[in-house]
Amino acid sequence: MTKFISRFAKNESGATAIEYGLIAALIAVALIGVLTTMSGSLKDTFTKISNDLNAANAAK
Repeated sequence: MTKFISRFAKNESGATAIEYGLIAALIAVALIGVLTTMSGSLKDTFTKISNDLNAANAAK
């Protein structure tokens, strides 16, 4: 029983999985923040590209 408890105490695989989960969550929150901040300029850029493509297709 003592060996089982000492092995359980030394096992860090669960802690590693939690750390990776926290890192992934932090990256997701950062991406959401950046994309929310830049959403206006991104929308303008994609609107310009769409308009340019439509104009190029109409000119054919």
